[in-house]
This record gives sequence, C-alpha cells and structure tokens, in this order.
Amino acid sequence: MPRLRSRLVLTLTAVTSLTLGLGACGSDDGSDSAAPAAANAKGTVVVGALSNGAAKPTDISVSEVAAIRAELPKSVVDSGQLTIGLGFLPSGSPPIGYIGTDQKTITGSEPDLGRLVAAVLGLKPVLANATWDNLFVGLDSGKSNVGFSNITDTEQRKEHYDFACYRKDNLGFEVRKDDAWTFDGTYQSLAGKTVAVGSGTNQEKILLKWQTQLKAEGKKLTIKYYQEANSTYLALSSHKIDAYFAPNPSVAYHTATTAGTPAATRSAGTFSGAGASLQGLICATTKKDSGLAKPLADAINYLIKNGQYASWLAAWNLTNEGLPSSRINPPGLPLSNS
Repeated sequence: MPRLRSRLVLTLTAVTSLTLGLGACGSDDGSDSAAPAAANAKGTVVVGALSNGAAKPTDISVSEVAAIRAELPKSVVDSGQLTIGLGFLPSGSPPIGYIGTDQKTITGSEPDLGRLVAAVLGLKPVLANATWDNLFVGLDSGKSNVGFSNITDTEQRKEHYDFACYRKDNLGFEVRKDDAWTFDGTYQSLAGKTVAVGSGTNQEKILLKWQTQLKAEGKKLTIKYYQEANSTYLALSSHKIDAYFAPNPSVAYHTATTAGTPAATRSAGTFSGAGASLQGLICATTKKDSGLAKPLADAINYLIKNGQYASWLAAWNLTNEGLPSSRINPPGLPLSNS
C-alpha cells in the first residue's frame, strides 16, 4: 500500500475497530451494495446515509446533464453504468469509505461523490470494493471505470492514470474543544507544544522536520507516539498532549463522533499533505487515455457550480478540503516524493 494512503489507514484502523465493529466491506468482485441508501427518488442522491454519526444525511438533487454525458466513451454509455472502484477492504476507513450501520451498505464521502458524479452522467453507480492494490488492478483491467478512493495525485501515478481532482489532500491538527490554540500554517506556532503522530507516516516526516527547525532556533517541539488511536485520544483528553497530527478526514470523523461528549475535540487547522510548496490533491482516477478524465472533471465542476459539491462536503464535515474547480492532471507529488 503506498505511503500516502497508508498514513490515512494507519490513523483510522483503530477508530474503525473501536467504534464500528466492522468486518469486511464487501468483495473484490464488488457490487452496488449501497443502492438502497443511494437514492430515494429519481434525481435525488442521499449522502451521509448510515454513517454512524460521521455525517449528516442529506438529500441532494442532481440531474443528468446531456452535454456532459455526450463526452463519455460509447462503451460506457452503452453499459449504462459507472463502475466505481473503491479500496476499502478489509476493514474500511471512516469517514472516506466503510460499512454503514446496517452492516452491509458501503457508505463514506468517496462512494457518495461517485454516486453524485454518476447521476450527472446519467449512469447507474456500481460500487466495486476491493483491497487497495486490487483497486488499481481493476482500473488497469477495465473492470472499474474510475477510482473514488482517496487517491493522491502523484507524477508517478500519471504514468499509468489520468486524474480529475476534487478535494484537497490535507493533514490536520486535532485539539481539545476547550483549547484555543490554532495552527497558523507555520512550524513556529508549534513551539512549546507536545504533539502525537503516527509512526512511519507522512505527517511524522513533516513533524520531525519542524522539530529540527525549531531546535535550531532554540525552541522545543515534543513528539509523542501511541500504539492505537484510542490511547492517543485518551492522552489528548487528559492533557498529556496538546494536539494530534493526523489526516484531516480522520480529524473530521473523530470530532463529529465525539461532539457533545466530555472528550469533544475540534480541528485547529490543516496543512497540505504534499508539504508547504504544493497543495496535495485527491482525485478521481482512470486508466490513462480512457477518455473519462474530461467528462469526470466536467461532472465535478457541474456539481461545484450548482452547489451539490458544497452540500456533499458539508455533510461529511470536509468543507475545509473543498476546491474551487476540478482540473485534469494538475501538478502532483514529484517522483522524488511519490
């Protein structure tokens, strides 16, 4: 599993087992097991359904756009469906993709956006859930049309895939709700803080660099490690650490599910997963030269222009990862950092 996605899964696995008690999220063959939750009327997609408190269920009206549908390859139009590759086996990664409260329906921000895009294209969404590696096997073989699975835009992946980007790839700082500290985007704001981070993750690499920079200035940043998310959150609530540096979606998930409890937390700011010089991006991913990148980007831009995109982000508490537009194959993480 690539390092960039590993940092998300490493952070979320413990949360999944503690809060959802989930098993596998389907099969590598895949099917739209979420169909009952995907739409309650023609032209309506329900996002955030069965989310176990991670999202606010929201009915979003969206219609087929003939001009965008006309951009699709004929083979896709003739099939009548958009096969959406997901990489959330075996245990899921809330809030981006996991099994819902009915113990069978695939829910999450990623499959929900796939359903919205399919509606714009006038296609039936078919979810093909697999392991991370088999997600790409499905794209390579043509078994899946597009991956909506928190896939980061990298120059290395562009050798085999095309991207239509739709969300910032951000890391986030999670603090106690009553803590007024806010990350200002610079490492200097971490002086004197004690921050927890997952070992071997992208965010650890960034935090260690900041620690070195602060030390050179005669300032201190203390880094703590815990074996599981539950221990990290216990340390946060008991004031043993000041913040937890983790993938922003996991921060959004935890703050949503602890709201109103004594252990309530909040987001204290975000930082690009690609570092200070480049905004990391999460993208719809298709086999290179498949002819799907443009209609996918146009469908996403239609959703942005008409407000459905903002409603989707808000439902999943990911408004701070919104983009002004979808671009095809924008600059991604360089080969040296892929």
